[in-house]
Amino acid sequence: MVFRRGDQVEVSSKEDGFAGSYFPATVVSELTKEEYIVQYMTLLKEDKSGPLREIVAPDEIRPVPPEIPATGFNLRDRVDAFANDGWWVGKITGKIGAKYFVRFQSTGDEGAYSLSDLRVHQEYVNGKWVPS
Repeated sequence: MVFRRGDQVEVSSKEDGFAGSYFPATVVSELTKEEYIVQYMTLLKEDKSGPLREIVAPDEIRPVPPEIPATGFNLRDRVDAFANDGWWVGKITGKIGAKYFVRFQSTGDEGAYSLSDLRVHQEYVNGKWVPS
């Protein structure tokens, strides 16, 4: 897929401890067919002087998934939870009151999240979004 300047995307991280996470960003420019410059919406430069910009490969970028309205989730549902400035894949392990407990596949950590911080997990397969 080819992205253009201004496209809203999500960028995966391959760094240790960040596998399975996606961070919202905007495409700033296409350097070559093998590189894009993106500006993150939620990540800052180390000196906190502004949004972080990074050169990324096309296989690290995907379009923003379409919103699937959810009024709730069930035990073991696969979800994305917004935590630590990005979306992380996990499974619902429980619910107390309005909080859902999510265990993250990549780290094994668990946290409590409001419905507004969760979304239906979708995989981007052959140019199409598929709920999983």
